[in-house]
Amino acid sequence: MPVEAKRRSYDSSARKEAAQVTRRAILESARREFLQRGYAGATMAEIARGAGTALDTVYAAVGRKPTLFRLLVEAAISGRDEAVPAEQREYVRAIRAEPDATRKLQIYAAALRTIQPRLAPLFRVLRAATSLDDDLNAMWQEIALRRVANMRLLAKELAATGRLRVDLSVDKAADIIWGMNSPEFYLLLVEERGWSPEEFESWLTESWIQLLLRS
Repeated sequence: MPVEAKRRSYDSSARKEAAQVTRRAILESARREFLQRGYAGATMAEIARGAGTALDTVYAAVGRKPTLFRLLVEAAISGRDEAVPAEQREYVRAIRAEPDATRKLQIYAAALRTIQPRLAPLFRVLRAATSLDDDLNAMWQEIALRRVANMRLLAKELAATGRLRVDLSVDKAADIIWGMNSPEFYLLLVEERGWSPEEFESWLTESWIQLLLRS
């Protein structure tokens, strides 16, 4: 490869890496600001200052305030710096590959133990701000409906194993999982009642097994 081509490739890689570092710093600063000050109290200027970058860079890298908050929520769900479709998440693939209904629920409960500490605090901020911003309200409704659809897929998989209780429809089973996997449920038990995330995972697993599966 010619020297000039190598230099261009190196420069492009260096710029991409620098952009990723800046984006990560912005997300970390934004999370701190939103959790400390709430949605209305957090400012893009303070987020830029906390990230050690210019305000224009924040807008160029992540967009306006509602877009930035959406990105934080999606990152909390995916565990990465960007939104990841459900079918591409590692735990979803593991659930689909697992033939045993009990193990499917165990895998999902374990995934929630890692997701909710990231997501639930942001949900508290979002819940307080939905009346202030129509974009945020629409975002949460969209995520809630997406959860409904994903839980219906999980319920159908449980039914396909032959272990779903005969008195439960797929829709009813999906509703049970949807209600208990919510950030609200996690906040009630872990933050308000002092459960550890591990206790929450264990209780969630056992409860789902008893509520959803035949012996």
